[in-house]
Amino acid sequence: MMMSLDQFVFSLATAPYKELQRQRNWKHRTSSRVGTRDASQYTGAGDDVITLNGMVAPESIGSIASLDQLAKMGDVGDAYVLVDGIGTVYGAFIIESLNTTSTYHTKEGIPRKIEFNLTLKHVDDSRIAAKKDAG
Repeated sequence: MMMSLDQFVFSLATAPYKELQRQRNWKHRTSSRVGTRDASQYTGAGDDVITLNGMVAPESIGSIASLDQLAKMGDVGDAYVLVDGIGTVYGAFIIESLNTTSTYHTKEGIPRKIEFNLTLKHVDDSRIAAKKDAG
């Protein structure tokens, strides 16, 4: 297991990623001052976005159904717990976007290679607790 997003497991059999990018931001508000630099105040954590870039080649690596499953999870709009292969819990993430590029199609139109770009955004971890309480 490379990583899991709730019950979806990223692996060679599903949708392996070749690159994980993470961008974290912190918020600082500024106020203008005369004759000196602006005053700055730290106001908290900002966005935490993880992007997974990978490839599915249905004849050998991963499956088209796995990408369909990720799209369905995105349609639901729920937050999912993100955990890596060594057990690090990243927190609650929503699926912000899923982009795919299909190439090398068979004569029936089935792609032999699908590159994907999945963007996950960290949300308030209490959304997971609310989901458990509701279900």
